Amino acid sequence: MRLRATLAFLASATGALAQTPSPQPTVEPVVTSLTLFAGTPETLWRTKDWGSTWERVLGLAKQKQQPLTDVRAIFPTGPRVYVGGIGGLAVSDDFGVNWTRLFEGETVLCVLPSRYPQADPTVFLGTPRGLLKTLDGVTLLGTAVQGAPVRRLEWPGPALVVATDRGVFVSSDAAKSLLPQGKGLPAAEVRALVVSNFYQVDPVMFAGFQGGLYRSSDGGETWTLAGLAGQEVNDLAWLGPILYAATDAGVQRSEDLGKTWTPLTLGLIGRVNRLLFPLLPDSGAVVFAATDHGVYRSEDAGLNWRFSGMKGENVIAIATFPPPERVMRPRR
Repeated sequence: MRLRATLAFLASATGALAQTPSPQPTVEPVVTSLTLFAGTPETLWRTKDWGSTWERVLGLAKQKQQPLTDVRAIFPTGPRVYVGGIGGLAVSDDFGVNWTRLFEGETVLCVLPSRYPQADPTVFLGTPRGLLKTLDGVTLLGTAVQGAPVRRLEWPGPALVVATDRGVFVSSDAAKSLLPQGKGLPAAEVRALVVSNFYQVDPVMFAGFQGGLYRSSDGGETWTLAGLAGQEVNDLAWLGPILYAATDAGVQRSEDLGKTWTPLTLGLIGRVNRLLFPLLPDSGAVVFAATDHGVYRSEDAGLNWRFSGMKGENVIAIATFPPPERVMRPRR
């Protein structure tokens, strides 16, 4: 009897152990207000502490998938994050923790989803062969912009503005057709593009080139030179009356729509590839600069800079999550 009871106890204990669930790996919560993404020719990087420390992002490629390299396109929309480069598009729906790879045969130079994804699932992809779009994340469709690399996109609505290696094109029907190309703009590689926040009533835009900056006040119909002649304009940011330019000579700022420019290079080293103002629209004081020597940060709108990590890396893209929408509470 004692032996039989002992065997029964051991059997029940073994069953209990077998049913004990294995511990699951813990996933740290993503604090979007402290998270930045940066792209380099090798891979995608991330900081979870506002630039103090950086780490390579894992999980972009499963076994037998080619790695995603030359990461030039980063577009966080909230939980969903788009990242593009050589090897297609990587999409995350949990703030960049887990990833799904799409269109591995493509090279993605820029990516732009609709501002209203619930009503319009369109996602545009700028590639070396032209502008493509997908409506379902599975099928790639052609557009009217073909035969030239597409490097920048702006979609103020309803106009879609496309920066290519043959100039700037504007479409009023989501790239099904194109408006006549404007006059006065070089038929060359457009490296930077920015449009007015009030484009529908004030269709002003700037385009940056290898040799300077051009401005259009009529939606791209006519263009005039707007300064920075002889400089490599790699990125543009427009904050109210102030225009910022990332160039091979550092960061430049204009307060008169490009008539005069002031260099903002104190503490900044190297060619500036991209600019990021993460606290917009509440504040334009904090700015990150992605350079060919790493990442720099300014707390005073670019007057002074200090190093913020990625030493020795050529950082070609930088982005962060959009600020949370404010909840308007009724007054009592």
